[in-house]
Amino acid sequence: MSQFAHDKVVPYSQSNAEKKEQVATMFDSIAKRYDFLNRFLSLGIDQGWRKKAIAHLKDKKINHLLDIATGTADMALMANSQIHPGKITGIDISEGMMQYGRIKIQEKGLSEKIQLSLGDSTAIPFESSTFDGAMVAFGVRNFANLEKGLSEIHRVLTPGSKLVILEFSQPSSFWFKPIYTFYMKWVTPAIGKLFSGNKEAYAYLNESVIAFPEGTAFLTILEQVGFKNVSQQKLSLGICSIYYGSKF
Repeated sequence: MSQFAHDKVVPYSQSNAEKKEQVATMFDSIAKRYDFLNRFLSLGIDQGWRKKAIAHLKDKKINHLLDIATGTADMALMANSQIHPGKITGIDISEGMMQYGRIKIQEKGLSEKIQLSLGDSTAIPFESSTFDGAMVAFGVRNFANLEKGLSEIHRVLTPGSKLVILEFSQPSSFWFKPIYTFYMKWVTPAIGKLFSGNKEAYAYLNESVIAFPEGTAFLTILEQVGFKNVSQQKLSLGICSIYYGSKF
C-alpha cells in the first residue's frame, strides 16, 4: 500500500510510538472536552456539516451502517435520527472517546441499536460484505495508512453500498485563506490547550489538514481502492468537504 505525507504526521513528534498509538492516546486525553471544543471551535457549524454528509446516505434503506472513527458517537446518533438504519456499528481506536459515546447512546435508550467497539481502520474486525453503508467524519486524516484503511472499508461493504467521508480541507479563496490559516495555526491550539490541556492535539489537527491529500488527489485514491462514482462537495468556503463513492 502507498504511503502519503499525512500518514507520517503524528501528534507527538518526540514519541517513538506508531501513529495509531499516538492518535489513540491523544483522543483519550481530550475525550472529556471533545464535543464541547468541536462546537466551540467551529461555532456550531460542524453539526450542519454532519447533517449534509449523512444526507448522502439517504439513497436507499440501510440495514447495517458502519461508522469508522466513531469517537463520541455524534455521527452515529445523528444518522439514527436522520436516516433510520436498522443497526449502527461504530469503531474507534480510542476507548476513552467511546466511553462518552456510550453514555450518550444509553441516555437515548439506543444501546441495542447502536454499538461501539474498538477497531482499527487498517484491519476492520468484520467479514467482507457485512455493511450496506459506511461513513467517516473527521477520521481519515488519522488513519495510519490511508490507502489500507479505505481498502478495508471497501472490503466490508456490500456491492451497491455508499461510503461518505466528511473531512477538513483548505480554502482557496485569496482573502479567506490567510484568516483560516491564522485561526488553525494559532487560535485553535491555544483554545485547545485552554480547555483540554492538550495543545499538541490541536496543533496536530492543523498539521494533518495541511498534509492531507484533499480534493482530486483524494478522489483518485478512492478510485484506486475500488470506489466508483466518486465526488466532492465543498462546504463553508472550502474549509470542509464531503467525499463520497460507491462499491459495485
